[in-house]
Parts: sequence; C-alpha cells; structure tokens
Amino acid sequence: MATDPPSPPPQSPAAAIEWRVAPRPVEYPDALATMEARATAIADGQAGELIWLLEHPALYTAGTSADPAELLDPRFPVHAAGRGGRYTYHGPGQRIGYLMLDLTRHGRDVRRFVHAVEDWVIGALRTFDIHAYAVPDRIGIWTADGGTEAKIGAIGVRVRRWATLHGFSVNLSPDLSHFGGIVPCGIAEFPVTSAAALGKPITPGAFDAALAQGFADFLDRLSTVAKNEA
Repeated sequence: MATDPPSPPPQSPAAAIEWRVAPRPVEYPDALATMEARATAIADGQAGELIWLLEHPALYTAGTSADPAELLDPRFPVHAAGRGGRYTYHGPGQRIGYLMLDLTRHGRDVRRFVHAVEDWVIGALRTFDIHAYAVPDRIGIWTADGGTEAKIGAIGVRVRRWATLHGFSVNLSPDLSHFGGIVPCGIAEFPVTSAAALGKPITPGAFDAALAQGFADFLDRLSTVAKNEA
C-alpha cells in the first residue's frame, strides 16, 4: 500500500499544492470524473492544485488519436480518456500520477509542461539507478538498461482553460503481458519494460517519495516560464 510522500517545505510554493495518495485501486470512470471536476474548479479559481498518485485495475484507455486497429485484444475494459494520444494500458503495479495544475501560475507553455513532466519522472527513476530518457518525436519514457530499448513510462496530458488533467504512468511491476492487447501509444516496434523486469524492484511508496523529492525542481522549471511572461 502506498504511503504519503514527504511534504515539501512550508516556505516552498509546492506546499500550497495538495498531494493525494490513493490507498487502493481507483476505477477509471471515478478518476476521470474527479479530474474533470477538479480541473474545472481550478480554472474557475474555486479549488487548489492537486497531485494524485494511484493505481487502476487492469484496463485500456483510448486517447483522442486512438486507431481501432491498434486495439488487438480487448481483454480488459476500454475507456475513452479525453486526453491526447492513442491506446494505453493501466493496471496493478503501475504508478500513475494525475496532475491538476494551473498553468496560469506556472507558465502558459504546454510543450514546456510536458517536457518538465518527462524530466520529473526521469529524475525519479534515476533515484533507483534506472537510466531513463525521452526521445524526440517518440512518445513516452524510455530506457535501454535491459539491453534493448524499451518503454518504461507514458506521458499523456490534456489542458483545458490552462488547467491540466491526466499526467504520467510508470511501470514499476505490472504484468507486462497485459500490454499485448494493444499497440501501446501506437508504437509497435519497441517493447515495454518495468523496474521489476530490470531487476530494480520499487515500491509505490518509494517512488512517491522520489517524486516528492524532485517536485520543487519540477515547479522551478515551470516558474521560469511564468517569470519570463510577467
């Protein structure tokens, strides 16, 4: 069971952002409804920002660019996600971070936001001696630590009225055979991997703590944009 990550220092802007850790798997429609409501409230100035760390039961999500031909075996429920991208698998053993942030505070630059999320996740994996990286024009977080380049994480975001929804997923110890029902993110020529498959077991709580450790740097990167806009 995941535990709450350490809180950022009180003087940090990160301290004003709520961190929520789900103690049990969250059904996807419930998560989507929560995200939608929170993002709307953030855009309306009626709620604070939220980082939500969780797992889902086994399922597939379809982004707005999903190609039905890439749903090879719908062995799990398929949900329309409303985010960009194609088909993605979520399930036990995968750490998901949903980010409901206000880009009017952090810089109205969606591309910069996505790159900052990539760097944040890559930094957290580095804590566990996993060398991960982003590849231009190829979606996701990648590693060649197993000898073959493979995908270890996914990024998928949506921005509505400058409030963000969705976020990232990282394969800690999922059943990798479950990815066989789809062409993950439309990329057929590369496999998927996990921290466990690389011989680096990571608990959800430990990964949450690594994310918390790097959160201030993540915000600093976004704040640079916001200061430049001021």
